[in-house]
Amino acid sequence: MKSKSFASRAGQFAILAGISGFLYSVSFVILRNDLLNALFLLLGGLFGIIVMTALYEQLLEVNSSYALLAFLFSAGALAGSLIHGGYDLSNALHPPASLNLDLPNPIDPRGVLTFGVAGIGLAIFSWLMNIGGIFPKNLSVLGYVSAILMIVLYLGRLIVLQATSPVIVIPALLEGFLVNPIWYIWLGTVFLRTSKE
Repeated sequence: MKSKSFASRAGQFAILAGISGFLYSVSFVILRNDLLNALFLLLGGLFGIIVMTALYEQLLEVNSSYALLAFLFSAGALAGSLIHGGYDLSNALHPPASLNLDLPNPIDPRGVLTFGVAGIGLAIFSWLMNIGGIFPKNLSVLGYVSAILMIVLYLGRLIVLQATSPVIVIPALLEGFLVNPIWYIWLGTVFLRTSKE
């Protein structure tokens, strides 16, 4: 039995996740503020887990096995984002005496969770959204675009490493400032609308 009250709450959190993702990009790219980066990364992970739980519930009847797989990838990635943000937040609030910035983050090396695994989970969810007929087709298409950008971004960070490379900059700007925030906010409005029906 689907919970309309949970879908409504998830709609609110999806909008917050979209705003958090946008603010993370602003703090990372424009402000270059480690404290805000960490805070918005942590909040995005927290909000996103709630959203993906509701999405899983909505898509369970389309294909329960793939819905569970998408949820596991997505929730694992978002938990990684939450932990990564918490790790960075603790370092921003209480800087350690020495921190080797050349080493990848031990919780989320080169964004394997926040970009790579998240992209896989979102691709599966987008496929289910497309075949299920429950969500707008263009929302699932935007989800595919987001998934591709995240996977490209992870591979770029893994292979290229140079943060100023177009292979990293272009997907990061598109995903962080446009695609991901729009997808979450759009999904949130869909949840809010359907919870009232």
